[in-house]
This record gives sequence, structure tokens and C-alpha cells, in this order.
Amino acid sequence: MLTKRIIPCLDVKLGRVVKGVQFLDHVDAGDPVELASYYNQQGADELVFYDITASSDDRNIMIEVVSKTAEQVFIPLTVGGGIRTIEDVNKMLLAGADKVSINTAAVQRPEFIEESAKAFGSQCIVVGIDVIRSNNGKGFNWTVKTHTGRDGGRSTGLDAVEWVKQVVELGAGEIVLNSIDSDGMLSGYDIDLLQAVSKYATIPVVASGGAGKLSDFSEAITHGNADAVLAASLFHFNKYSIKEVKNYLDSRNIAVRF
Repeated sequence: MLTKRIIPCLDVKLGRVVKGVQFLDHVDAGDPVELASYYNQQGADELVFYDITASSDDRNIMIEVVSKTAEQVFIPLTVGGGIRTIEDVNKMLLAGADKVSINTAAVQRPEFIEESAKAFGSQCIVVGIDVIRSNNGKGFNWTVKTHTGRDGGRSTGLDAVEWVKQVVELGAGEIVLNSIDSDGMLSGYDIDLLQAVSKYATIPVVASGGAGKLSDFSEAITHGNADAVLAASLFHFNKYSIKEVKNYLDSRNIAVRF
């Protein structure tokens, strides 16, 4: 049985880890390298770094932070934010990242997913999808947003489920699915969204946005069909430890790695 992964997310802004609510009102949460090392020691399965204003500021990602982290952390490291070209992907992998997450650039030029997967292998290419919920009168649907590091991002008008189908076809190896509505709210993952996407995703889906209590993790896995669960606030501000989450999931007969 494949184990479910527990992944702390470190949103980095101006060299510091920050955490906000629905991508706004960020507060400082610590030094990225120190936090990454701490989570490595605590038993995290992977780490995700997002340079959250790289795309909106139109600048390159934080290579120095990635390389320093890779020297101290010995679990898979995914890095995203401001990655626009094959050269950017290569730089991140050379700096020590195991996977590279693309979001805004993938929406702007979908063939970038296929080019990256062919150049480096699908296992290295993660597509981050930030979505916001709406009601079209016939039920819920979800729209993709980009440039989410500033002012909540820009709506693309792109249906999230249709985008997931395209991402899979283009050769991505994994999806990080983030609910903007739930982000930082500590009210649980968007299970409806996870269920809608998991029908079409033949690659691993990482649930992101909203974890606030231990049962939220199990809900995302058992009802949302998530392959991994990502969280930030409750780890950064010590509401729960990685071990507590894993112990809880294990008690619910969900396979985790100790």
C-alpha cells in the first residue's frame, strides 16, 4: 500500500517564510532554511517552497535559499514561483530541488508543461493550481487564478477541472491543488474540489489550503482521494506537529511513513 505524504509548505516573501489568509495579510513565520531543517528532523515526507511574489513581481526565484536548504534537508524538495523557462527549471534542479512547480507560466503557455516533462522527466514537474469557487446556478465550479502572490491573484476564466485534464495530458507528474477560499482559514480542505479533480487526475494530487484540525487530513485522503496533504499555518504556528498528524492518520488505518 502506498503511504500518504505529509508536506509542510513554506511560502517565502523577501527571504522570509510568511503565512496569510486567502493569499492576503501575510505575517512572518520564520527563516526558510531553519524551518525546512526543523521539518526535516520532525519527519516530514517532503517540503514545498513557494516564492509567492516571484510571478507578480516578474522576477526570478530564490536560488540561494534553495541551495542552502538542499544542503541541510534530505527529503524531496519542491520549489515554485516565477519559473517561466526550461532554463529556470534546470537552475532549480541544479540548486538542489527534486521537483519544480509551475503555475502562472503553465497557464500562460501550456506547452511549457510538456517541454519541461520531456526535458527532465514527468517526475520532476509539478503543476500548482490555485482555484476559487463559484456557483453558476447549476452547482459549484472552480476557476483557476494566477499571480496569486499579490492582491489575491488574477482570474483566468479557466475551469479548474478542465485544466486538470489538460495538465495530465501534457505530462505533468503531480498536481498541487490549492483552494484559495480555504487557504489559511483552518476550516478544512475543499473536499468537493478534490473529488471533482480526482475523477480525472491519473497522477498524484496534493491537497492544499484549509487544514485546521487532525480530521481534516484524513477527510482529504479518504473522501477527497488526495495522495498527499500539504499544510502551512498549523505547522508554522505549532498547532500540530508532523508526528501528531501521522499518528492520527495511522490510528485511522491510513498508511503513513514513520
